[in-house]
Amino acid sequence: MRSISAAAFVTLLSLGSASAFVPAGQPASSVGRRPSAGAALHMALDYNDPAVADEFAQVQTMEYDEAADEILQQGIPVPPTMTEMDVKLMLVELRMRNRGAGGGGSDGKQKKRPTTFGSKFEEVIWTKPAFDEFFNTVKATGDHNKENVVKEYVNNPEIATQRYGKDYKRLLRETEAALTAPPPVKSATLQFSGFPANMGSDACKMTLEAVGPIAEFECGESDDFPVLVGKVTFEDIETAKKAVAQYDGMDMGMGSSIEMTSV
Repeated sequence: MRSISAAAFVTLLSLGSASAFVPAGQPASSVGRRPSAGAALHMALDYNDPAVADEFAQVQTMEYDEAADEILQQGIPVPPTMTEMDVKLMLVELRMRNRGAGGGGSDGKQKKRPTTFGSKFEEVIWTKPAFDEFFNTVKATGDHNKENVVKEYVNNPEIATQRYGKDYKRLLRETEAALTAPPPVKSATLQFSGFPANMGSDACKMTLEAVGPIAEFECGESDDFPVLVGKVTFEDIETAKKAVAQYDGMDMGMGSSIEMTSV
């Protein structure tokens, strides 16, 4: 497993969304950026893992400034004392984190969703499956400028539109569509979260049954928040689509909303 220097490790412990004004149409530069406090990055990547190795191979082709600027886009400072390899290893960790993949090995455990998010971009990657799919298609093009534009738009759409509205008009339009698109429904089974815990599982089931007949239902209280989490299987996929259209994203107050994703 590769390691990074102490400077790189300390830098990885800060994540924010600081952004500086730059000429329109150009991705934000490392010049004039100030870090802001945020969520920590704590990852130990296995570079023998195929997903991590593939990401590392892509990063290896980048120039130092390209890698540093991509890191800066997400508010992480890059000390001038860091070597080029340290910067590239940091970028690999950051990309794997944003992807929700630790690349940590073969234990088969699904990475647990964080209870807090370091940025708006990280939040939508976890909470909006349609956007996650869209961003994967952007990454597949290998155009890191486009990736950065999308990230900046999610974190601050007004400033990103001012900067990139002319040169990346279509990309920004596609990004907004992905942000507002309902989650893709691929089966009659949905995972859900966000119904108030004091509602109780029986009332939750009755609420969902109002959409259509239910074949299976399981529900419990979240360990992290006072909300219900569970899984529901409707008798057909069309009913599942109706449930997503009706409830996904519904604001339940106190900063929480219902999330429904296809299983």
